[in-house]
Amino acid sequence: MAGRSSSTSTSTSTSLSSVSYSSSSKRGRWSHLSTHAARFYFLLIFLQIPLFRVPCRSGLCTTPLQVTSCQLISSEIFPLPVVKALLYPGAVLDGLISNQTVPSWDNILNIYNLTGVKEASAVTDLQRLEVLAGSYFSVAGGLIGIIRPGRMSMFGTLLVIWGLVKEGILKKPVNTDPTSANQVFVYPTMLIALICAFLSVKYDVKKVMRSTPSRPVAKPLQSSVKSKLK
Repeated sequence: MAGRSSSTSTSTSTSLSSVSYSSSSKRGRWSHLSTHAARFYFLLIFLQIPLFRVPCRSGLCTTPLQVTSCQLISSEIFPLPVVKALLYPGAVLDGLISNQTVPSWDNILNIYNLTGVKEASAVTDLQRLEVLAGSYFSVAGGLIGIIRPGRMSMFGTLLVIWGLVKEGILKKPVNTDPTSANQVFVYPTMLIALICAFLSVKYDVKKVMRSTPSRPVAKPLQSSVKSKLK
């Protein structure tokens, strides 16, 4: 009997250890998946892969980084070298693909038509606040996601999609210029960005279960029960 009980306990501990190992391996795989998705989202944003096409202060913007750069330059929140540093990797990739040349540092603002952004009207951006706010969150989420993946990139991508859908399908805001309405377009790469934004979010089921402890059931006092019986 003692031998049977010891073998049973050994098999039980072995099964429990295997279950815990499989759960930990699954969590490890999921964490690696979110890390890889956040890195891929970072490359999509900062290599300036075209995701959409929408009118902005510089003319036509095709990436969240271009929309954000227009606002950063016009509002003078960050100095120009910082904005150039954000735009330079995408400009290098575009230059190598299009004409196999590396653009110069001083010519970055001319490439993206950002030299006259301060004098341009802000009406085009104010009519598309969802795209503007979503671009801010997408750029910030791409940067922060390299250090710690979170929900900011997902929130920014959903905001951008909602702004484009609202203008393309619901026709809001109403554009008096018909050519401006025809310039709004969504590329298939937006779906890839959305998938990467969703996969970059970490979900810890154990942490959620620990944060919601079971509530104890209140038992009536004996004195109150006796008083009711009397």
